[in-house]
Amino acid sequence: MRWIVHNEGEVWANRWLSVRRLDVEQPDGERFDYHAVRMRNIAAAVVTRDQHVLLMWRHRFLTDTWAWEIPMGIIEAGESPEAAAARELEEETGWRADGLTELIRSEPAAGIMDSRHFVYRAERAVRIGEPTELNESDRIEWIPLADVPAMIARHEIVSGITLIGLQQLLLQERA
Repeated sequence: MRWIVHNEGEVWANRWLSVRRLDVEQPDGERFDYHAVRMRNIAAAVVTRDQHVLLMWRHRFLTDTWAWEIPMGIIEAGESPEAAAARELEEETGWRADGLTELIRSEPAAGIMDSRHFVYRAERAVRIGEPTELNESDRIEWIPLADVPAMIARHEIVSGITLIGLQQLLLQERA
């Protein structure tokens, strides 16, 4: 069953997202206004070495929480998801991936938001210097992969893209 969008208009926007009002028709014929967020896509990198994963300790002011996250950011216009993941990794951590492969892709809120999240994996990285993005994290550490499930259980890892990337990595490691 497919919904039909008859019309769409912008309610409010900035450089990251646009709140939209859509005139939609459901498969049963009912028609009504629907609100959605169109948001730019996100790319992230899970970097591993010697059974450790590179994580950033950071504060998220909207939820006023501290937690561990993988490097991530918005995919710029004309940039591939893989290139964005590599760029964000370098900017936020000072590490450069020696090759990235797609780990997983998700649509975190497909009923209300159209953003796609692309997560890549690197099994090798080299330190190229200090992070150039100074507002991202307080600490950057190599965390033992074996510690990740307990960290998730203790809510030390809560970011959706980080959770899905790390859990996919753990699933692949078990296989």
